[in-house]
Amino acid sequence: MIFGGFSTPIGTGPLPTGSQPVSAGVRTWCVQGLGVSARVVGATTGRRRIIVLGLCGASRADLDGLLDHPLPDDVAWRWPGAYAVVEEREDAVLIHTDPASAYPVYAIRFHEGWAWCTSSRLLAALQGAGVDPRRLVSSILLPSVPALAGEHTFFSGVKQLPPGSRIKLPADMRPFGCTVTWHPAPVSGLPAPHRLREVLAAAVSLRVTADPDLSCDLSGGLDSTSIAVLAAQALPVGKQLPAVTIHPDGDLEGADLRYARLTAVANEDRMVHFQLPLGTEHLPYTAITAVPATDEPVPSTLTRARLIGQMRWMRTHLGARTHLTGDGGDSVLFQPPLHLADLIRHRRWRQAAGEAFGWARLRHDTPLSLLRDAHRAACLTRHEALRQLAQDVGSPDRHDQGQACWFPLVPFPSWATSAARNLLADAADEAARAEDLLPGLDSSIRALADEVREIARSATADAALAASCGVSLHNPFLDPQVVTAMLTVPLEQRPAIHSYKPVLRAAMTGLLPDTVAARDTKGTFEADHFTGMRANLPDLLDLADGHLAELGLIDPGRFRTKLREAAAGIPAPLASIEQALTAEAWLRAHHRTPLSAWDHSVKAHHD
Repeated sequence: MIFGGFSTPIGTGPLPTGSQPVSAGVRTWCVQGLGVSARVVGATTGRRRIIVLGLCGASRADLDGLLDHPLPDDVAWRWPGAYAVVEEREDAVLIHTDPASAYPVYAIRFHEGWAWCTSSRLLAALQGAGVDPRRLVSSILLPSVPALAGEHTFFSGVKQLPPGSRIKLPADMRPFGCTVTWHPAPVSGLPAPHRLREVLAAAVSLRVTADPDLSCDLSGGLDSTSIAVLAAQALPVGKQLPAVTIHPDGDLEGADLRYARLTAVANEDRMVHFQLPLGTEHLPYTAITAVPATDEPVPSTLTRARLIGQMRWMRTHLGARTHLTGDGGDSVLFQPPLHLADLIRHRRWRQAAGEAFGWARLRHDTPLSLLRDAHRAACLTRHEALRQLAQDVGSPDRHDQGQACWFPLVPFPSWATSAARNLLADAADEAARAEDLLPGLDSSIRALADEVREIARSATADAALAASCGVSLHNPFLDPQVVTAMLTVPLEQRPAIHSYKPVLRAAMTGLLPDTVAARDTKGTFEADHFTGMRANLPDLLDLADGHLAELGLIDPGRFRTKLREAAAGIPAPLASIEQALTAEAWLRAHHRTPLSAWDHSVKAHHD
């Protein structure tokens, strides 16, 4: 469900076709679709109205109590769930955004004031905005540096409102005001595992309460297994959780399937295990241009056939309308190598050396180079690192700054044009000049905040893909309370960079089979990945002469050459190629799907 509105109290704005006010006396409108409805407070009791958008665990008494006082700074992450809070006043609209970007909100200038919406594409239709090529280039050539995006979306002129903030959209042409309300400084008290178990269980329980007939991934890995077990525990007595494990057709002895079975047997009174085989029609790269038109490229584009196959099967055979995954766990639970820079800065020399040796043993590398990288990163602030990035990023022979660095680089692909390189340099230059809204944090926490926000925001595109099958997709690890709990862990409690999710292991003590809890690897579909690329190579080659080429961002001939080499198994960096294919698939979906219409013959509701 899409929500939006205007900052002006007078009904000067049009409405999207098919929209309606969320409640009588409220200016906020909605467009029907999959998802939860808004909760409104104070629509008939005064001039101040509060609307909670998204899934929020607040009780009715909690919400009613908000009317008596100014909204607290943590209102957008005080309760479980992923949501935003809108406060309508006569002179402005205040929007309280969640800190994880799990429920993003966008805005544009419109006539005498501002228009806001939970869909950037819908706002683009109102403004007649085209695709932003610079944002495209950043997502293709340096997806590992979310700072390059800033507040930009994939549509020119449409801005994402800063996460974890209180934004005032005035009822005139003045710029919006922004007060940052979330700052993940270290919090002492409960040990990290206790905090994680508490907030993760609450996030899962909220979904179970909203839809007791939900289903869940059970991949065999720690993340999805933990979510599935917590969901099974939260179900009413007598109900069983449908837990789904996908696996290659004909392979019934894979490690993932074995671990999933162990979990299912240990929870057989509360869980029903479904093993879903995937055939050649579900190979990666299959029909990737069949993705729906979304606000931004869909992360699961290359595995679209697999995700769609699973969602359709669950909707048809299980009747599932809500599905939980463990996605996001890797970003929230792992500590990046930049953590070594924090240890060095805080003079924890012995701990830094120990973790560097642990990392080197796992990767058969030398700890000295990692420590050298970390020391260099420790001497740089984020702003200084961005300035250095702005100088280096446009160079075709740019080189990586090492493993423990602020902004990891990938080789500049030979198929990217000089125009793309210039756009990337422009994005880096703007990022270097922008104010950091989260100053004073440890380097690893600041980098994680960027990473989690990128993943959580882009996950809404995956949710749109699932919604096309009638399934509402949820990722509890990306809930703001969960993210906040992990990013506010004090330095001395943070996991070592070479350890495998020790906080989650400890948090799930007593709930997972010992063998599953001890697992420190995860299966992959890598063989299927290359099989799918070879099987779909003709279609992929056709994408080279597409919108990216028309925009002058890629050289079609060179891109096809690298695609053929990759399909042949010739070692080469694949990240940029995959991002380019994902972006091209999104562009084709966007251009073939008409933008939503706005009805200018009706006006937005006003008092």
